[in-house]
Amino acid sequence: MAAWTCRFLLQRGTRLVSLRAAAESPVQSVGFIRTVKTTTWFEEHLTEDNQEYMRKSVAEEYRRQTAEKLNPLKDEPWQQHEWTEGSRRVGLVAVKLGMAPIWTKTGERHVVTMLQVQDCHVINYLSKEEYDGHTAALLVGGKNTSPFHKSESQVEMFTNAGVPPKQKVVTFKVSDNALIKPGTPLYAAHFRPGQYVDVTAKSIGKGFQGVMKRWGFKGQPASHGQTKTHRRPGASGPGGDPAKVFKGKKMPGKMGNVFVTSYGLKIWRVNTKFNVLYVNGSVPGHRNCLLKIRDTVLPTRSSTLLNPPFPTYFTEKEADLEEDLYDENLFVHTEPSLTMT
Repeated sequence: MAAWTCRFLLQRGTRLVSLRAAAESPVQSVGFIRTVKTTTWFEEHLTEDNQEYMRKSVAEEYRRQTAEKLNPLKDEPWQQHEWTEGSRRVGLVAVKLGMAPIWTKTGERHVVTMLQVQDCHVINYLSKEEYDGHTAALLVGGKNTSPFHKSESQVEMFTNAGVPPKQKVVTFKVSDNALIKPGTPLYAAHFRPGQYVDVTAKSIGKGFQGVMKRWGFKGQPASHGQTKTHRRPGASGPGGDPAKVFKGKKMPGKMGNVFVTSYGLKIWRVNTKFNVLYVNGSVPGHRNCLLKIRDTVLPTRSSTLLNPPFPTYFTEKEADLEEDLYDENLFVHTEPSLTMT
């Protein structure tokens, strides 16, 4: 995809020269010079063979960095604490894959959203003093990306953690007993079936919309003297007193493209092989978007899992975990439903 760039012209004495080509011949006109450049500037002067070599070398470097951090307990691990009531764990960064139906053992049909945890690692730890003075926080990144799309300070942060650059980095508030060493990988088994989570993502942008689509207004009558007012909002405020429109009035405007959180979504299934979570219902965001998953904050749902993997799931401790974890009420299609006596 091409991007238009502009080069300003400066006055030097009696000549006009450009910023990028000050030593070239003088330019006779004043204005902008539009040039077309690709976003992948590092491949501009490489042949196809060299480009393929660069892609393979970068991928091998990513795999090497990730492999060194697959076992976070071997290199001076941080002290681990036991789970207590009121502990606040870290969350995950996942990719929205799509939706699918499921059935319970009683025949009820539910719709679930599949969320895949891709290349999720702890990036940095922020103490209380560094964050807000009240609670500590952990920076978590998900889905590897090219280092050329990051600034120098961001690349340095990922290098210090020993992980490849991430496409999305989010912050999770954690309790003092739930700290995790930077560079530790996070998996979908961090959550278990039966647990309730909150999912945050940016909703799909719908542009400028009217009150019927944006707020659910019923509109004006279709007939009986109505002319070109069928989808209009009607009166927008009181009359002579107070003679104004109150702040916050529901009016036409831009819809979507804002961060939305869905609370109290049940996890029906966890696939530990491909790191996929099956979450009840729909979640904000479009397909392939990156979203944030954390333990629910609803007081009526917080006690659904009394002893979760704390502070997270480590492959060294639970290496014999099954490939698929199901909720006790979920119907599994691979199991026989009829038995012959």
